[in-house]
Amino acid sequence: MQSLAVHAYIAAVGLVTAGLLASFVQLVSGQPMRFGIEPNSLLASIGAVLLWVLAGPAILMRNAWRIQSRPKIWFGLSAVIATLWSLFSGALLLDLILKL
Repeated sequence: MQSLAVHAYIAAVGLVTAGLLASFVQLVSGQPMRFGIEPNSLLASIGAVLLWVLAGPAILMRNAWRIQSRPKIWFGLSAVIATLWSLFSGALLLDLILKL
């Protein structure tokens, strides 16, 4: 049971981080984040990929929420994928914080 609570906490950290990053990018640029590469330079492309790794669950859930014509199972699968993705990004972020 304690392991489940730890995993839920890590997933929550990942989801909150994804939401904050996606909202910040939308605030600064005026456009919501999307999955797509617009190669301006090598450094900008690398930064975009790193940002997508952390903000990916929020982008995925926003896209799943916008498309309402699909069956409900697709939304559920998107939620499962976003949760697993946020476990990865939350663990990565917490590991980085603990090492610093």
